[in-house]
Amino acid sequence: MKALVFAVLSILAFSACASDARVSDADRLALYRANAGQPVANFQYFGRLDGWTPLGDAALAIWTKPNTAYLLELKGKCLDLDFAQAITVTNQMGRVYSNFDKVIVLGRGPNQMPCWIKEMRPIDVKALKAAEQEKREAQTAEREKTS
Repeated sequence: MKALVFAVLSILAFSACASDARVSDADRLALYRANAGQPVANFQYFGRLDGWTPLGDAALAIWTKPNTAYLLELKGKCLDLDFAQAITVTNQMGRVYSNFDKVIVLGRGPNQMPCWIKEMRPIDVKALKAAEQEKREAQTAEREKTS
């Protein structure tokens, strides 16, 4: 029985690896940039994030509400952003300002280096989801074509 379970798990793991078309950070960042609006000087922040997505070591997307997101471009590299378990965003009385506020990667010990926000752009979440779905469908079609 253990051999059967191991065989099934091995097959599932192999098929997941074979079908997992990893998208590079640069490609994901380009997709987010294509679906982001013009830079804004600040945005309202209620003190909690609904989610966040690292986009390399100098950019990330944050969701302040389920359908409200911002692309944050940082001044330089932000250490451990790709591997962070949690982040926080500084704010001034409920507003986040470019060139003033920062992203802080949590869980790195007492020496947390701030990642200064250079630019913030609102993301068209519906358009982003549609573009991601289109990209997934194209990748699936390409895999089926080569199989």
